[in-house]
Amino acid sequence: QSLQETNRKHTKAKNNYGNPIHLPSKILAVIADPSAPSDAVYVAESAGNARRIVIDTDENSAIYRGPTAPLTSLTLGPNGATLFAGCWDKSIWSWDTRTRSPQRRYQGHTDFVKAVVTLRLSSPSKTDILISGSSDTTIIIWSIDSGEKLHILHRHLRGVLDFAIDPLTYNPLSTDNGEVAFLSADSYREIRRWKITGGAANAEEIEPENPIVAHETSVYALRFDSDGDLWTASADGTAKCLSREGSWKADTQLAHGDYVRSVAVGEGVVVTAGRDEDVKVWEKGSGKLVHVFDGHWEEVTGLAILQGRVASVSIDGTLRTWGLKPEDLRGARLNGKEEQIDMENKDDGGGNDMALTEEEERELAEIMADVEE
Repeated sequence: QSLQETNRKHTKAKNNYGNPIHLPSKILAVIADPSAPSDAVYVAESAGNARRIVIDTDENSAIYRGPTAPLTSLTLGPNGATLFAGCWDKSIWSWDTRTRSPQRRYQGHTDFVKAVVTLRLSSPSKTDILISGSSDTTIIIWSIDSGEKLHILHRHLRGVLDFAIDPLTYNPLSTDNGEVAFLSADSYREIRRWKITGGAANAEEIEPENPIVAHETSVYALRFDSDGDLWTASADGTAKCLSREGSWKADTQLAHGDYVRSVAVGEGVVVTAGRDEDVKVWEKGSGKLVHVFDGHWEEVTGLAILQGRVASVSIDGTLRTWGLKPEDLRGARLNGKEEQIDMENKDDGGGNDMALTEEEERELAEIMADVEE
């Protein structure tokens, strides 16, 4: 990279926006810890470690060791007692979340494992399964307990990048999950739908000749919202909402710009992030851009919704958090205006007593009114 870009990153790395927690290597994935939904996350590092971090205390409460290659993806087991991580070494590692001791290692892919998810089937008997997707284009369905490969699914043309379980077919607290649907996204541009039935005895694609094609290229992330609609993030620079009632056609498009690596859905807002280093907050209903959080100095690789805020991770090695409540966004917007004015004053050699203009105050009021509605 150019000397100018190196200097830019060196300067930007000094900022403390988002209350950064610094880790020793690049962070490639993040998930919320449902046992502490307000302030704890798990992260995956390029150094091969997974960590549980309590954000408000900056505490590395657990480090999960073993792999020597980058970890790409994380998920918790159906009972929350096991942490799973996809790895560049073509396997899925697992640990006891409490003791941090390594558990079973799942081996069967022939290239990087890029996506993992788990679920519990309850009919005809309880079966806990792990689903993994790889750059080798396959999806493997495993028995968590035995490590047996139950199914290998082959329909993707390029590497599998993410999964999402259809919430209208699966309730993790239910004892009646007989048939569960999940979706998979790939680096070509296709999203495919699958169903698992009969206690994992059967796994088949739904409408195999009709994959969902909503983007021009790689689909990095899939997230369902509370309405059962699907949000996607793509290397084509957009995030989209695919309407279930509209046969998975896009009814909202967010033009984030550059590669969009992650999308997350909060209370009334959607958050996107990617290669341009920005974390952008959008009004969910209208698709209007509400605020841009600027703190990371390298590509943002993941987002996780916590209570009232979002956590972001980056290959800059930092975990940052950003408030999503209306008052937080109002303050962030106001601070952003003030910082911009301060910089302009410094550039012009002026003083620091310059206030927001009437036009800027109206703009700020309109934006925050939209958020509160």
